[in-house]
Amino acid sequence: MAEKCILFMARTTRFHEFVRTLTQSLGVEVSLATPDSPNAAHDFDLLVLDADGIRNDRIDQMAKWLEDRGGIPMLVIADDETLPSLWLPAHARCDFIYSSANSTELEVRARRLMGDDDSFGVDDILHIDNLVINLATYQVYLDDSPVDLTLMEYSLLSFLATHPNRAYSRETLLHRVWGFEYCGGTRTVDVHIRRIRSKVGPQIAAHITTVRGVGYLFKD
Repeated sequence: MAEKCILFMARTTRFHEFVRTLTQSLGVEVSLATPDSPNAAHDFDLLVLDADGIRNDRIDQMAKWLEDRGGIPMLVIADDETLPSLWLPAHARCDFIYSSANSTELEVRARRLMGDDDSFGVDDILHIDNLVINLATYQVYLDDSPVDLTLMEYSLLSFLATHPNRAYSRETLLHRVWGFEYCGGTRTVDVHIRRIRSKVGPQIAAHITTVRGVGYLFKD
């Protein structure tokens, strides 16, 4: 990879050194900008965005701005506070990385978004009736149309779909999908299941089975 530039956009300096590791690992230039002055940026090949303090509607605006610049991809850094409600626009080339990730994961995700990695393989694509889950790009399509899922809705759906025919309790799903440090109640799982069912349509919703007294099971 040569002569490429990454734009890092953030309100604080907390991840400056983390993102600057890409200068060594990928041989790219890393430029800095703030979400309030994106138009000051020159040409770049990838936007890395620290989502701290940035609303989802602003992220959507940035995705449209990137589309107007030729479909530049975006990598979002999310932490404990932003991850549960983070929404990645289905129409954009987006990925996310957790704030505690290491520099190797950052390199791999950046390389993939900039097209310097092998294309995703067949194992990254999950077909369920008229639904397609792309495990490599975190995108979901229903009858070839993108499904707008929040990040946690996507994570819950993809977890159940990749672990079919096994019942999981709500507590287990909280641990496996939300993480061991999540402090919310089990009703959170029910709310997300209801939203997923409403978005994927009755045919796919029928695969998500409520197991009385236990939790949920995805039938393949």
